[in-house]
Amino acid sequence: MKQDIHPANYRLVIFKDNSNDERFLVGSTLEIEGNETEKWTDGKEYPVVRVDVSSASHPFYTGQEKVMDTAGRLEKFKARAAKAGKKK
Repeated sequence: MKQDIHPANYRLVIFKDNSNDERFLVGSTLEIEGNETEKWTDGKEYPVVRVDVSSASHPFYTGQEKVMDTAGRLEKFKARAAKAGKKK
């Protein structure tokens, strides 16, 4: 294997799905904000990156259709629609 081909900040990181708490240990060069860490099954601590959607929760991979509204877009739309209905 070739030496010194990975970037300097390449390390193992836990990606944690916010919707179902599924975790994946993957090598990454992602810049991580904060210093949250968790213990993996091997007993070592790794930095954590939280994601809203992963293959464990995405409807395409799970075969289940569900509404994922983490930004509150549906509530904002309903509020605008209600406000528009009152004007008429």
